Amino acid sequence: MDCANGEIRLTVLGSGTSAGVPTIGCHCKVCQSADPHDHRLRPSVALRFGGHSVVIDTTPDFRYQALRRGIDRLDAVLFTHAHADHIMGLDDTRPFNFRHGGEIPIYGSEETISVIQRVFAYIFSEKESESWVPKLRAHVFGENDVLDLFGTTVLPIRLKHGKGTAYGFRLGGLAYLTDHSEIPEESLAKLQGLEVLFLDALRHKPHPTHSTVERSLQYVEMLRPRRTFFTHISHDLAHERTEQLLPEHVRLAYDGLEITVGGAA
Repeated sequence: MDCANGEIRLTVLGSGTSAGVPTIGCHCKVCQSADPHDHRLRPSVALRFGGHSVVIDTTPDFRYQALRRGIDRLDAVLFTHAHADHIMGLDDTRPFNFRHGGEIPIYGSEETISVIQRVFAYIFSEKESESWVPKLRAHVFGENDVLDLFGTTVLPIRLKHGKGTAYGFRLGGLAYLTDHSEIPEESLAKLQGLEVLFLDALRHKPHPTHSTVERSLQYVEMLRPRRTFFTHISHDLAHERTEQLLPEHVRLAYDGLEITVGGAA
């Protein structure tokens, strides 16, 4: 079902950290939990607006994520950064080329697109291939650019990710920010007046490249969105127990969560 005019529908494809939850070889309580909210694929969301389907990041779980959530078309991909847990499912965009033909545009920073073109050199090679490869068209954005995606304004939000840089994205009253250790002041200014905000909240213990629950709660106090969802969650956080400790307007994201936000630009 398409969204009503001006609405954005977001589906969480994965709410976990780079290793996913359960984590291979781990026998902690969260990894062995029977609560489906504690089963977290790698971090990604799908967006639907104006009859178009867009995903943010193609994780190593992308094929399963798309099958599980019934994604049957893909019009564009936005990339936050080029770490493996965010790009390694890119080859699984091929079936969307089969179904709809034409190239799929992908968007990322100069560094991100450069890494993707190197890692997936066979996709971007000018040599003829004997087998079918994804048909993609790469677009580079800068930190001050504003993207027009099928008539909807998409604002890249620069984030500090340890010593590196990642990007979040704002569409109307919705902002999705994952993989950040700090949100720069100039980016905070772009996040005012939000209806829904997604923030990285890996765990309670400090981490060099990710935000903690406590730090992200501070961002919530600063930005005051109507609703906030924490994502990129490790096996250190049990869903039910953690939500009991959070304010009512702050929840943990979970795989399969669907929300609809008005006000696409």
